[in-house]
Amino acid sequence: MPAKATAARSGFGRLAVLGLQHVLVMYTGCVTVPLVFGAAAGLDAATIGVLINADLLVAGVVTMIQGAGVGRILGVRMPVMAGAAFTAVTPMILIAGEYGIQAVYGSMLAAGVFGLLVAYPFAKAVRFFPPLVSGVVITVVGLALIGVGVNLVVGNDPKAADHAAPSRLALAAFVVVVILLVARFGRGFLAQTGVLLGLLAGTAVAVPFGLVDLSAVRTADWFGVSAPFHFGAPQFPAVAVLSMCVVMLVLFAESTADLIAVAELTGKKLTTADMARGLAADGLSGVLGGVMNAFLDTVFAQNVGLVTMTKVRSRHVATVAGGLLVVLGLIPKLGALVAGLPQPVVGAAGLVMFATVATVGINTLRKVDFDGTHNLLIVAVSIGVGMAPEVAPDLYSRFPEGVGIVLGSPVTSATLLAFGLNLAFNGVGTGRPGTARGPERVEPVEAAVHGVR
Repeated sequence: MPAKATAARSGFGRLAVLGLQHVLVMYTGCVTVPLVFGAAAGLDAATIGVLINADLLVAGVVTMIQGAGVGRILGVRMPVMAGAAFTAVTPMILIAGEYGIQAVYGSMLAAGVFGLLVAYPFAKAVRFFPPLVSGVVITVVGLALIGVGVNLVVGNDPKAADHAAPSRLALAAFVVVVILLVARFGRGFLAQTGVLLGLLAGTAVAVPFGLVDLSAVRTADWFGVSAPFHFGAPQFPAVAVLSMCVVMLVLFAESTADLIAVAELTGKKLTTADMARGLAADGLSGVLGGVMNAFLDTVFAQNVGLVTMTKVRSRHVATVAGGLLVVLGLIPKLGALVAGLPQPVVGAAGLVMFATVATVGINTLRKVDFDGTHNLLIVAVSIGVGMAPEVAPDLYSRFPEGVGIVLGSPVTSATLLAFGLNLAFNGVGTGRPGTARGPERVEPVEAAVHGVR
């Protein structure tokens, strides 16, 4: 065999191994979104399996675009991984409850088009999402999702015989213990897969008790692509579209932080045009997700941590990893297998991830100057009002139809409040830390801590 061919093959083999590492680190976070949304929306295991496959497929396509780029239109051409964002989960659940699944994907499709249109303007105006705003939003994202994780642990039906059963709580506790043990004693790459290992261990323990539903696996195909618009023609309620467009702006702020971090690691000079192309890929995920029954994507921060650990800064690694995600997304049996995971196991893993998100938000707020400013009041009002619907779900029940989608979503309402109050109290160009002219780099929602997204 020629030397060049041997070198090429060994080079690709190394890329494949490194790409697989990235997939393993982000896989749990990626599939948790369809698992949590599907359970909250009352979908059966077979349908959730469809969502999982679509989720992986779109994440793979967007990741490949981020790594390889599409001319001067899409992709930042850096080693970044894209995956389903937690930020969109609560608004999607609310939209599904108010208008149905077709409206979820219609509003996602519209938000994707919006993201493509505003990617460049946002790249130039990222200063309007300083730590004061992003910290509030990240904190609320995590806090709002904790309840979703707990409901999966105890069960969504209070009348069910096993609701809040000690066996469910014990299984969830076991998963959390495994995650903690991996975090405490794991090293390097192993430590970043704690949540994945917790899911696997919890599922293994649940099998003998008949808690793993594999009925959908038997009927699922080995190879296939989920049909576009699986739930029917998309619908576009104005309030739902507005809510998802706000979510898209939040995702842009998240991805901006991670793109800046990767640029620093790789020594790439990140221009406004580069940033815009990277954000446009997030927008494309909305278009693809709306058509293919997937989810909005953002850049995964734990993979930024993996780049730091491995010192491998080739964008081709991300391109190969994206290809692996696409392959996984084309195996319906795998999606059905993941969809059959016990809810207490998924809920426990989600609980850890969601609480970590909230903690990252709190850490981001540490960068804000609270002395001699109104910033403490801005944070208090934004979080207080944003989280109110979580403790009083009928808070806006007497308002006109659809208002609850915006005001009832902690993510949307907290974002609008924090953004507006920051401008009202701090204006633009004050130079105070945490205000509109504060540090432009914001902490990402996705925490690079032991594989927790």
